[in-house]
Amino acid sequence: MTFLKLDIISKKFLFNLSIVLFSSSLINASFFTNPRTNSPVKNNEFLLEYLSIKYPDHSFENFIYVGVKRQELDLYLNGNHVISYPVSTSAHGAGTKAGSDMTPIGLHKIKGKFGSDVPIGGILKARKYTGNIASIQTNPIKTGEDAITTRILTLEGLENGINKGGELDSYERHIYIHGTAEEGLIGQPASHGCVRMKNEDVINLFNRVEKGLTVIILNN
Repeated sequence: MTFLKLDIISKKFLFNLSIVLFSSSLINASFFTNPRTNSPVKNNEFLLEYLSIKYPDHSFENFIYVGVKRQELDLYLNGNHVISYPVSTSAHGAGTKAGSDMTPIGLHKIKGKFGSDVPIGGILKARKYTGNIASIQTNPIKTGEDAITTRILTLEGLENGINKGGELDSYERHIYIHGTAEEGLIGQPASHGCVRMKNEDVINLFNRVEKGLTVIILNN
């Protein structure tokens, strides 16, 4: 009888544990597979729920969400998904290790917008247009140069000890969302820490957002 009770308790424990793990995976996921098309489907509700739990003091009505593992940037306005863009984050992965050239994770905001009048492919240095136009490489080839092109959105970290302050500070590290001459590498990790976009895409995003907009980067 004792063994029977233990067996029942064990089964109940395993069942409850499986429910917890399954629920956790749903909360942390923003994409699911459509069984009919085998394609990813957005699930805004679970993403917004996860963010509200992780950052209970912050509103997520309007924000940019960068999913590092998916190499995608999503724009949300009024709590609704508006558009997705393929991106390229750091070739060294995502994290907060100082001097790693990783793409910083966590909560940020857009601190500045630069390049509103720069022609497509125009090269910026120190956030100013140089007058030169980059040769855009659409094949998946490294050019050996980390040209910043067309538009810049500077990012300011909002989490002390994670992306704000000291060597971890995203703004002091010059972490941007920007255009790139290496468009052929978009969709795979290739940057030195920034979030790279195709030049037409970064213009499109630039025109949709304002300074102060929340940016959340997760290694999801």
